[in-house]
Amino acid sequence: MNDYRMGTKCVQAGYKPGNGEPRQIPIIQSTTFKYDTSEDMGKLFDLEAEGYFYSRLQNPTNDHVAAKIAAMEGGTAAMLTSSGQAANFMALFNICECGDHIVASSSIYGGTFNLISVTMAKMGITATFVSPDATEEELNAAFKPNTKVMFGETIANPALTVLDIELFAKVAHAHGVPLVVDNTFPTPVNCRPFEWGADIVTHSTTKYMDGHGAALGGAIVDSGNFDWMAHADKYPGLCTPDESYHGITYAEKFGKEGAFITKCTAQLMRDFGSMQSPNNAFILNLGLESLHVRMPKHVENGQAVAEFLEKHPKVAYVNYPGLPSNKYYKRAQKYLPNGGCGVVSFGLKGGREAASTFMQNLKLGAIETHVADARTCCLNPATSTHRQMTDEQLIEAGVPAELIRISLGLEDKEDLIADISNALDAIK
Repeated sequence: MNDYRMGTKCVQAGYKPGNGEPRQIPIIQSTTFKYDTSEDMGKLFDLEAEGYFYSRLQNPTNDHVAAKIAAMEGGTAAMLTSSGQAANFMALFNICECGDHIVASSSIYGGTFNLISVTMAKMGITATFVSPDATEEELNAAFKPNTKVMFGETIANPALTVLDIELFAKVAHAHGVPLVVDNTFPTPVNCRPFEWGADIVTHSTTKYMDGHGAALGGAIVDSGNFDWMAHADKYPGLCTPDESYHGITYAEKFGKEGAFITKCTAQLMRDFGSMQSPNNAFILNLGLESLHVRMPKHVENGQAVAEFLEKHPKVAYVNYPGLPSNKYYKRAQKYLPNGGCGVVSFGLKGGREAASTFMQNLKLGAIETHVADARTCCLNPATSTHRQMTDEQLIEAGVPAELIRISLGLEDKEDLIADISNALDAIK
């Protein structure tokens, strides 16, 4: 599908039915697959033949949808996972092991920050966090001899910082390591990180890709560009025999185009089992088919609301990279010329009390921890996800008491602005 545009890929990529076969991707809701002989199945276990034997590793429904996402991102191979968190963990752990080091942007989703800084640290994998605005010299200074990967988010959740992908990729490659980028918020409709030098892309498909809050899921896509064998000393897991899987050397057998995803499937998915269900993959595909139509509407609504909020006297500040006043505006114009996403964060001059009043008076914006949904959803971290923190601790965490995060859905922007305006009017 490389010769086709994004909309065509969203609708058609990943699955081509044969004569008399289902037009829609079929749901193969089966844990196992039957073979006539043990030899036939043995070839699958030896990775000598294509096919399926157990859905914990691979399933036809999932593979069709993963192939679509790979085409959309411009990658060579992809896999689905049970969640975006599983995708990020497996993408990093597929490269790192005990004693290794990660360089990551400090402005990333809190769950991913905790994954890297706490949980992976318990596995003996350390990390250095750098500002998304760090200079090339500062980024270089974060690397160590045992650094194996660099990580960032195209648009950070919820800080809405924009990653300088090209610079991060340049520095990562200078140190002989790949750059992994979480591209959840823009989706490949609005940004394709591989075109700027990223090597591996992850997604929480739960967000815009699904788009309807219906199914948890994640995805990992490999660009096929990083030459693992050229850095074989750094990546023994990919470049030396895997004794847990018949002594296969992934980078030799599957090349740079297929080694990463094959290892992640045959080794990590086998051992951790964080597979996406075929039914969730089917739901995800329904979302993907309209992604190219939905994303411009999310961006339109996000831009309109951000512009309204910026002019409102009760609003202290607005974070949205589509605003010319935003510090990431020029960077967003480079990487996200068609806009980024529909998520806006802003602070109210009245602090915690004003934020609470605003939330209570919203009618269209549902109070949820979710974002990137067809329906507008809103969150005040100080009174929900971070309610155990003091005001001082909230400031340190980057989510001050007055902060509101709103994810603009697909409703009419005039109705959304009117609803937000009414909620602001209720603040005394």
